[in-house]
Amino acid sequence: MTATPAPQDLIRPEAPGPLEDTRVESFTRVVTPAQLHAEIAASAAARATVAQSRAALRAILQGTDDRRFLVVGPCSVHDPDAALEYAGRLRDLAAEVADTLVLVMRVYFEKPRTTVGWKGLINDPGLDGSFDVERGLRMARGLLAQINDMGVPAGTEALDPVIPQYFSDLVSWYAIGARTTESQTHREMASGLSAPVGFKNGTDGGLDVAVNAWLSALGPHAFLGIDAGGEVSVVRTRGNPDGHVILRGGRQANYDVGSLSAAARALHAGGLPVRLVVDCSHGNSGKDPARQPEVLAAIVPFMRATSVDLAADLAADRAANRAADPAQDAGAARPPVLGAMLESNLLPGAQKLIAGVRPQRGVSVTDGCIGWAETHASILRMADVLRAQPRRTPHG
Repeated sequence: MTATPAPQDLIRPEAPGPLEDTRVESFTRVVTPAQLHAEIAASAAARATVAQSRAALRAILQGTDDRRFLVVGPCSVHDPDAALEYAGRLRDLAAEVADTLVLVMRVYFEKPRTTVGWKGLINDPGLDGSFDVERGLRMARGLLAQINDMGVPAGTEALDPVIPQYFSDLVSWYAIGARTTESQTHREMASGLSAPVGFKNGTDGGLDVAVNAWLSALGPHAFLGIDAGGEVSVVRTRGNPDGHVILRGGRQANYDVGSLSAAARALHAGGLPVRLVVDCSHGNSGKDPARQPEVLAAIVPFMRATSVDLAADLAADRAANRAADPAQDAGAARPPVLGAMLESNLLPGAQKLIAGVRPQRGVSVTDGCIGWAETHASILRMADVLRAQPRRTPHG
């Protein structure tokens, strides 16, 4: 028979302390999306820019507009004044190439980091670790309002699922990055975004995560988020029909004929329309920003390709055992590459952030970029090549 322990033998735990938020230093409330919309309203001109550019991008994706689109601009925005200068230059160039290209300015405010580092203008607008997020939100919305007011459409990466509520009315195109395409949270968010969304292949170059993300975002979802008043809400979405895959390379480049054909087959096998965009940076440039124009020049011929043009591609695929049966061949009869991405700034290269040192104007503080001179020349060459190629019936 077990003896009952004496009172002095019982363990008497101390009164428990807090059991939640034990590693949280503080909470700071910020302006709500509705308040920021009222404070920095979109002008009629800005709203027209967004509506018209979204419609143009959708038409390109759906095959009813045979122009192509280019998302071009700084790797990340850290200096709004320099960004506005870039936008003015892009506006003038866009008018010169409007017959063949829709130019969208890359206006990235959030930067996913492999480990740590500056996370973008919204998170740390002072570039000094002060993390004045409310100031960052105001700067971001104000800059987008000005850029769109100039007639320049904006594209950005959707990273934090709360952020789109603050300025999605001023965004014409979104990307879901290689690090987040596999995330259920981002797939759900993409299903409710009001603009076309590109899903990047994984950092290893794998396509499955992008295909699965697109399939997921096509459908309706219900998840927790915030509404315009900043209240936690169940968000129910209808699904986003304007998805596409962005090939950004991985362990090796994936903008060559074989990779494009393989991507087309993967989309066809998934029952998706074959919509391909090539990111000329990252793995496709070997992380050498100066090679981006070379990548762009290499893919321009595919921007007018048709099923007939790809007969030779398929023969090469068969010879390399990349297509095993007629069903796969049917999937490879793809429409052309519909767009591209370039990381570009006023000046080439990149610089490190140094405490107490003001960054050089017009030079990236994240990934290296090509400068405006090379950007301008590359886009004009691109437009000339597209004009010289016969226009064909758009592929639906």
